[in-house]
Amino acid sequence: MANANPRKNDAAGTTAVTHRTVQIDGVEVFYRAAGPVGAPVLLLLHGYPCSSFQYRALMPALADRWRVVAPDFPGFGYSGTPEENFVFDFDGYAYFLDRFTAALALRRYALYLHDYGSQIGLRHAMRRAGRVTALIIQNGDIYEDTLGPKYAAIRAYWNDPSEVHLAVLERAVSEEGFRDEFIGEVSSRVAPRLAPDLWRLHWPLMDTPVRRGIALGLMKGLKENLRWFPRYQDYLRTYRPPTLILWGPQDGYMPIEAGRAYLRDLPDAQFHAFDDGGHWLLETHLAEVLPPLRDFLGRHLPVPASASTRTIEGVPV
Repeated sequence: MANANPRKNDAAGTTAVTHRTVQIDGVEVFYRAAGPVGAPVLLLLHGYPCSSFQYRALMPALADRWRVVAPDFPGFGYSGTPEENFVFDFDGYAYFLDRFTAALALRRYALYLHDYGSQIGLRHAMRRAGRVTALIIQNGDIYEDTLGPKYAAIRAYWNDPSEVHLAVLERAVSEEGFRDEFIGEVSSRVAPRLAPDLWRLHWPLMDTPVRRGIALGLMKGLKENLRWFPRYQDYLRTYRPPTLILWGPQDGYMPIEAGRAYLRDLPDAQFHAFDDGGHWLLETHLAEVLPPLRDFLGRHLPVPASASTRTIEGVPV
């Protein structure tokens, strides 16, 4: 029987999230996508220890007006883990973003930066400043003087890379360590909002010697990444991209001061803190995050009148 309301059916199709793969330099890269083909693009970059899965609820909530794309970085989620010709550090992932955006023919886009995604995305933005139309920054640190107390174990390893200190980092790369990353800091009232899928589904994907090594290597590489912090800050001061800062203060790595520090270099940025939220705001405070996020995108990533109403389903992107 014919659908009596084709417009309603088209809207549902537009907001549906599709799951795709693309070959990049011989690596199968998994990504999620939704939204009209001709709409402005928001590229969503995941953090540790997650994948594009962390954006599964946000994407359909934005896809009525914007094209949203979220890849799994190589070595994470459902993407492949290349055995050669790939450097698993922040610079290597920034180069990967160059290749990924080229493969999908993404020429201008806003960036949603979270956790490690902030380091990777800002390196990409420094290289491709003309492409980046706006930033949404959610619990991603680039100010050394505001690093939280949970950095203590990592700093101990930096100062003394002994087996004792390495063992502490290795224990964090475990199912129990993943669980603590997700629910170890928020209150008992907020913690039940975090689905156990986040660690129980992700840990089996990461529980290989190579992937555990990648995760551990990124922790070690945070020391070198500190030297990039002034460069990230200089990019923000120089280009002044329109920026929305969303922060969950219950974060042992990135407390509220780490979020407010962005206002040093972006005094015109919008800043929103969600007092009982933590590192994973989209899991616990999505309803509160959406109004300021949609308002920001509406002003800084406007939808042109000519935007296609077709969905990306069936389009080779």
